[in-house]
Amino acid sequence: MHQHHSALGLAAPHSASDAIEIAKGAPLQPVTLVRPHAAARAARFFVEKFPGRSMYAVKANPSPELLRILWDSGVTQYDVASLGEVRLVARTLPEATLCFMHPVKAEEAIHQAYFEHGVRTFSLDSMEELEKIVRATACNGVPAADLTLCVRIRVSSDLSKLSLASKFGVMPDEAKALLLATRQVADALGICFHVGSQAMSPDAYAQAMERVRAAIVEAAVTVDVVDVGGGFPSVYPGMEPQALQRYFDTIHRAFESLPISYSAELWAEPGRALCAEYSSIIVRVERRRGDELYINDGAYGALFDAAHIGWRFPVRLLREPDSRAKTMPFSFYGPTCDDLDHMTGPFELPADIQVGDYIEVGMLGAYGSAMRTAFNGFGSDETVMVADEPMSSLYLQAEAPARTNVVKL
Repeated sequence: MHQHHSALGLAAPHSASDAIEIAKGAPLQPVTLVRPHAAARAARFFVEKFPGRSMYAVKANPSPELLRILWDSGVTQYDVASLGEVRLVARTLPEATLCFMHPVKAEEAIHQAYFEHGVRTFSLDSMEELEKIVRATACNGVPAADLTLCVRIRVSSDLSKLSLASKFGVMPDEAKALLLATRQVADALGICFHVGSQAMSPDAYAQAMERVRAAIVEAAVTVDVVDVGGGFPSVYPGMEPQALQRYFDTIHRAFESLPISYSAELWAEPGRALCAEYSSIIVRVERRRGDELYINDGAYGALFDAAHIGWRFPVRLLREPDSRAKTMPFSFYGPTCDDLDHMTGPFELPADIQVGDYIEVGMLGAYGSAMRTAFNGFGSDETVMVADEPMSSLYLQAEAPARTNVVKL
C-alpha cells in the first residue's frame, strides 16, 4: 500500500515500474508521482552552468518538499511574489535569500517582508511603486540604506509560448526617469525583465538584453544587477526547445557586452525549468465517447494548463502487457460538471484504451500542483515518490544524448 504525502515526508522511492504497479492497485483518485532526483538534477544544472545566480520562482510549484530539494542542491535565492510566499519560504528555509519580484505589492506586504523576514530586494515598474517601497521600508522616517531595487522593463514575448508582455514593465519612454529616481534611493540598482513563459529560442533573451542596453545608455546610470527573469523552457509534445546551454551562452555574451561595471551581478528566475520534471499524475478513464476520454483530473486540478491554454503534456497508457494497438489522438474531459473542464490535446494514446484504464500524464511539476482546486469535491492528496526518469528531459539530453530512456516527442 502506497503512503500518502504527510508532514513526516513522502513514501520511500519505488522502482521504475511504479506507475504500472500503482495502476494495478486501482486507485479511485488521481495519484501524484514525484521525482526528487529530477528536481535536484535540474537545480544542479542551473547552479553549475548558469553564468550567474539562479533564484527559484516559487509560484511554479510552492511545495515545501521541493523547496528543500532545491536548497539542498544549491539554490539559495527564491523569487517570491506575495506575502504568503515570503512566509512559506522563510518558514521552510530560514537561511534562504528572498527577493520580492512582483512589481505591484501591498505596502503592508513590503513592510512585513522587510522588517519581519529580512527581504531587501524588490522589483518595481512605476514611480508609485518606488515611493511605496521607500515609505514601507523607512524606519522612523529614515529611508532604508540597504535596498536592492530592480526596475522591470517591458520586453517582447513573441518568442515564448505564453506572453508576459502586457501586464508589467515600464515602457521605454518612461524608463529613464524611473531608473534615475530608483538609483537615488537604492543601495544596488537592478534592471529586470521577463521574456514570457516557455521561451522557445535563446534569441528572446538576446533581444531583451538589447532593451536593457538601450535603457542603461539613455539613463546613464550605474547598474549593479541584471536579472533576466524566467522563461527557461522544458520539453513538451510539439515544444522541443534548444539545449539550455545555448540559452546560457546567449545570455552570458549579452551580459558581458553591456555597459555595466565589472562587479555587476547576473541573475535569473527559473521556475518551470527547475520543477517541470519533478512530478506526473496517474488518472483513470471513467468513460470513453469516441475519441473523448473522461478522466478523474482536469481543468480544476493538475491539468489547468491543458484546459485553459491548450498545453500538451506527454501521456502513456499504464497497462501490462503493453497495448499493441496503433495510437490515435484523444481529447480529455475532467471530472467536474463544467464544459470548461475540457482538454483538447491532442493526446496520443493506443486506440484500444477503455474504461478502467490508467494514464500517466507527465511533466506536471510546473504549475500542475500550484493550480489545483477542490472544485466539485474532486482531487487527491495521494503523493508517491518514484525513482524512474521523467517522461521527457532537457537534462538527460544534456548529460547523454544517446540515452534510450529519454522520450523524444
